[in-house]
Amino acid sequence: MKKIINKPENYVKEMLEGIYIAHPDQLTYVADDVHCLVTANKIPGKVGIMTGGGSGHLPLFLGYVGTGMLDGCAVGDVFQSPSPEQILAITKEIDSGAGVLYIYGNYNGDIFNFDMAAEMADFEEGIRTETVIAGDDVASAAPSKPDEKNKRRGVAGIFFVYKCAGAAAEAMMNLDEVKRIAEKTCANVRTMGVALTPCTVPRVGKPSFQIQEDEMEIGMGIHGETGIRRGKLEPADNIVDEMLEKIVSDIPYVAGDEVAVLVNGLGATTLDEQYIMTRRINSYLADKGIKVYRYYVGEYVTSLDMAGASISLLKLDEELKELLDKPAKTPFFRQ
Repeated sequence: MKKIINKPENYVKEMLEGIYIAHPDQLTYVADDVHCLVTANKIPGKVGIMTGGGSGHLPLFLGYVGTGMLDGCAVGDVFQSPSPEQILAITKEIDSGAGVLYIYGNYNGDIFNFDMAAEMADFEEGIRTETVIAGDDVASAAPSKPDEKNKRRGVAGIFFVYKCAGAAAEAMMNLDEVKRIAEKTCANVRTMGVALTPCTVPRVGKPSFQIQEDEMEIGMGIHGETGIRRGKLEPADNIVDEMLEKIVSDIPYVAGDEVAVLVNGLGATTLDEQYIMTRRINSYLADKGIKVYRYYVGEYVTSLDMAGASISLLKLDEELKELLDKPAKTPFFRQ
């Protein structure tokens, strides 16, 4: 393991301290706990939106707290869920009387702890909360088995859920409407990833799995979960085509549909490679008659130092396009 760190056990705490130092005008924390990250610019009367999950995925999750997106994030250790107490502390801070919407990925630890925090918020504080769980990873369950879609992991496509729900809350929509927008976005976003190398968790100090130098794995999860196929590394165009075939057939799409595209690096993949992928994505979708409304290219959801990338498509209508176009400003994203 070669990382610029101090003690592995201080990895997350020191990372968070650095973020607060760099962005004091946008972020702060509550409950005397740096893991309880909230916006420094609370808006009275607005629906609060919060997320949470394990560290190691920057900019996800905390990187999307800011104007036009999220209001708080409970930060767990690397690949570990935050506690119910941390989630509750943030819920209390970001509630302005309009309720709080939880948006997070489909992982058992997160579900258990957010559900417990929601019960405490209701029983102890009288705060209404609602929950939307993102599960956009097509590789997690076969399209041929609709009953298994609730098993799908939340991955990079959750960025679109934050963006659209955040814009709805910023427009002062009520909690039911903001939840509707988040659910609608979830229903229309699909993601597929490819991994070329493993990642190394600081506390572990060695790669989390093994993959040969000349291999790739299609569909691997952001924690190293098994994908759908491992094989020899192929040219970029072939990789993109295989990923898009799985995504486009899942909703499915028809000629004339319009999408937003997220090309996401997993931590150790250059922008050069991501734009090579973008070139092929554009050609593939044009051949299908699918129009691209907007591209997002860069690191949005990483897996520490994993080499690889994911592609997310959000199927758009006029309502989602309008919300996607709204301005947003966080330490890690600006539109």
